[in-house]
Amino acid sequence: MLQQQPEDIFDSLDWLGEHEGQLSVDVIESHREIIIRAAIAGIRSEDLDITVTPDTVTIRGMRHHPCQEKDEGTVHIQECHWGGFSRSVVLPCTIHPEKADALLQNGILTILLLKAEMSSN
Repeated sequence: MLQQQPEDIFDSLDWLGEHEGQLSVDVIESHREIIIRAAIAGIRSEDLDITVTPDTVTIRGMRHHPCQEKDEGTVHIQECHWGGFSRSVVLPCTIHPEKADALLQNGILTILLLKAEMSSN
């Protein structure tokens, strides 16, 4: 689920889709860490890809449609996004990517990032 950044995330743009959804996030800075939270109900950890660099976090995932009923009738309202989504967040300070940790619990993704200037303490 959590990986360090390859040379350039834009080397392969095939994950960008015409109908890709965007993920809403909260970014909180404490004295020691940056915390990113996102409500992503219905997502399994194996459907997430999190890439961390010293100054950016990218979250990509896939929300699978639970059933195919939409093909069997008229959809009157469809507000839920099904399919791929992504979000890149530029961090307010430098962090150590190798010390990043992620937890997906009860539909909430929490990513903990230790600030670089705090790691020597």
